[in-house]
Amino acid sequence: MLDFCAEKNIVSDIEMIPIQQIDAAYDRLVKSDVKYRFVIDNASLRA
Repeated sequence: MLDFCAEKNIVSDIEMIPIQQIDAAYDRLVKSDVKYRFVIDNASLRA
């Protein structure tokens, strides 16, 4: 499936958040205030 999407230029929209904002992201999820998929920035795990 990933190969197919790459060939057809099918992408998804995301909202990248640092791990420090995970609680706020969850609150937004509960309130249905999410437009894109949340992705946690792995670089923020080291901070």
